[in-house]
Amino acid sequence: MIEWNQTSPYPENVIPNLSWNGEYSMRCGTDTLWLEIEELKQQVVAVRYEKQDADGVVWDTDYVMNFKEMKMAIRLDRSYLEEALKVDPAFSTPHFITMLIQKKYLKKDNGLDVLRTPLLVNEENAAVVTDFLQGKKRYRLPLVLIAKTADGTNPVDVKRLAGRLKGAAHVLVWADTHFRESLREACPKLHFPPGCIDIYFPNQAVGQRRYLYRQGQEKRLLEKVVATVIQYANAQLIDPLYTWAGVNNAIYQERYLNSRAEYEAIEKERRDALHQLLTLQSQREDIREQALADAKKEADKILDGFDEDMQKLQAENAQLHSQVERLEYENQGLRAKINSNPKTPALSMGTEDDFYPGEIKDLLLKTLSEKLESLPKHTRRYDVVKDIIDSNDYQKISEQRAAKVKALLSSYRGMTQKVAKGLKEVGFEITHDGGHYKTIYYGDDRYIVVHAATPSDGRAGKNNAADTIKKVF
Repeated sequence: MIEWNQTSPYPENVIPNLSWNGEYSMRCGTDTLWLEIEELKQQVVAVRYEKQDADGVVWDTDYVMNFKEMKMAIRLDRSYLEEALKVDPAFSTPHFITMLIQKKYLKKDNGLDVLRTPLLVNEENAAVVTDFLQGKKRYRLPLVLIAKTADGTNPVDVKRLAGRLKGAAHVLVWADTHFRESLREACPKLHFPPGCIDIYFPNQAVGQRRYLYRQGQEKRLLEKVVATVIQYANAQLIDPLYTWAGVNNAIYQERYLNSRAEYEAIEKERRDALHQLLTLQSQREDIREQALADAKKEADKILDGFDEDMQKLQAENAQLHSQVERLEYENQGLRAKINSNPKTPALSMGTEDDFYPGEIKDLLLKTLSEKLESLPKHTRRYDVVKDIIDSNDYQKISEQRAAKVKALLSSYRGMTQKVAKGLKEVGFEITHDGGHYKTIYYGDDRYIVVHAATPSDGRAGKNNAADTIKKVF
């Protein structure tokens, strides 16, 4: 931890003159930049590093090492004070994991190395993927499988993706487009569209998530994959002894029980001393008085030590209570800031991506506009739907695209250069198998329309236009 902090390339993260004196209970730094270490029963060591930025962002990084089980929990939490000026959704796993990987501290995951770089999958190591897909092998970390696009490139920056997910997932990349055939032979029931990214989770109840490649959406696709993996990690139930708060609570309970045992021992000594005093009452006066003075002195010494320990525990309890109150106030402030935003979304986004900027919003508004015409006026549903349409600047982009497709195909006599150019401009990819032409909307196999090379029916173009508009607009 100290090496991580003292060698940081960011000066604002470094605690000046940080050194370890060999104690497992220490704190150093300032109110806005500090590091604290606690130990539980010589088995669990917990470290918290906290940094508060000038813009109101609070970074808490917790490291809990259980030496009995040889397991480590690393938790990075980012919270915002009420005066925070911005909220950045981007996230990466801590750099500390890179150090663990470089020093080879991490155990293999069922034979698979935990890396901060993508693993290139080829014919030689194809079993890493095929055995998993066939259910022969499971991994403790999620598996991110990335297929090549149609032109043989990666759909996202795979090195950046693997770096941001280091320690949280395995990132596997196809060596080339031909590897798809190997997967089809091993798993004939599975289909892998060009450029698709599949995320397989260790918990089979969670299942699989698939994201399709869209040209021009590479950065957004990368962020969605990162967010999905991190959300899965955050949802895992963690043993309290692998959290900073859990370790501190266990230490507090241990100290309380020890203090209680000490108190009971002191009470027993007091009673024994009293019994001795009563016994000595029958003896000579000088001996009795001396024994009384010695017993009183010893009892006062023990009770003074007990009072000091109790005051220390009460101070620690007050500090923990103060921290809880501070976090509660911060959460209340953030809720107030979020709730004060008048533009609260009426719906949450699903897993579909925009094929072009604003596509999903436009299609929803179009659907609502069409439905509005059939709703009786002066009803609640009519007023709510109309209010949403009026408040979202409906641009009718899909209607404009549909009109262009209709004009291109209505008099279709073949896939001319003009028709092909116009279809590509609105997002269609065109393939030709020697007979018919296929237009694929943004490369998504769910939206394919077949066009005859030389149509014999005069209505073929109008029918194709109607099919296309119905499928995608």
